[in-house]
Amino acid sequence: MKLDMYVIKDGKPLRCGYTTGSCATAATKAAVLMLETGEIPNYVVIDTPAGVRLKLEINNPKKEGNKASCSVIKDGGDDPDVTDGMAIYAQVEKREDEKIVIDGGIGIGRINRKGLFGEIGEAAINPVPKEMIKKEIRKVSIKGYNVLIYAPNGEEISKKTYNENIGIKGGISIIGTKGIVYPMSQEALIKTIYMEVDAIEDRYGKENIILVPGNYGEKLAKSLDLKGGIVKISNFIGDSILYIYNKGFKSMTLVGHIGKFAKLSIGIFNTHSNISDARMEAFIYYLSLKGVSKSLLEEINNCLTAEEGLNLCIEAGYGNIVKDMEKGAEERVKKYLKDEDYPVKVIIYSMERGVHMG
Repeated sequence: MKLDMYVIKDGKPLRCGYTTGSCATAATKAAVLMLETGEIPNYVVIDTPAGVRLKLEINNPKKEGNKASCSVIKDGGDDPDVTDGMAIYAQVEKREDEKIVIDGGIGIGRINRKGLFGEIGEAAINPVPKEMIKKEIRKVSIKGYNVLIYAPNGEEISKKTYNENIGIKGGISIIGTKGIVYPMSQEALIKTIYMEVDAIEDRYGKENIILVPGNYGEKLAKSLDLKGGIVKISNFIGDSILYIYNKGFKSMTLVGHIGKFAKLSIGIFNTHSNISDARMEAFIYYLSLKGVSKSLLEEINNCLTAEEGLNLCIEAGYGNIVKDMEKGAEERVKKYLKDEDYPVKVIIYSMERGVHMG
């Protein structure tokens, strides 16, 4: 059942969804009800930490002896979530005592790095979903239960997530601090970046870390044979460099496309196009320092893309503007960190011309 709840992003209503944690909770509650009442529910109602009550449809019910299982289909709402539409299963089994023991089965990842939300070797089920599961069981039973959460295609889906980067292998995570998926949550994206940085610290130490906006930058950084782990930071340059600096990394290298890092070179630390679009302004700033003609500035001002602006600069003999932008970006990062002596290297690339421009 789709959640009829919306948030406004960029002036548009976007539908919310519910987390894998909520799915696991609802499936568990339904399976327990099957054993406690002998009946198979079509829906169950659960409470979420967000204060939103969910009524979720139950699928694939099965009951054999003192075991029962069923599934709930994940709904990510309008969030670009790779787990959207997948089935989250719960199997429950009565215990002789009153304990509730929760574990993960097929398709649920295992923790293989210290510092996450559990011990190494444990199933990647976050504390909040575990607590939700226990609370919903206690609403319908005082008995003890073994709970096994699983997702048949979880291992395949996990390859499209950041799990391996943050220390979770073999499947998806059962997550959600609120129980509700808020579309395009900036908080969730930044939290993922922080977890990747933590994983890089464990693997490589704190000598140097490489920051890239996305997949192409990551590929390029690997080809340059730079030292250190690579973290994808999307548009969140400011949040990322502050976290890395405060973690104690000795240096950082940023590798990014001229369209994003032109903005960084004039002090913009969130490069999302909805927040800032000052690419041409950056070109005009650095060209003005060189005393170029007004006619060239006007040509640059009429460009639609950074690649187009760069080509004009090169044709006019100012291809070294990229080096000026790199130096400017390095100075801006140091000022942002309030540490003029901090070692920062910025590498700007063009899709057409790579990193060797000028």
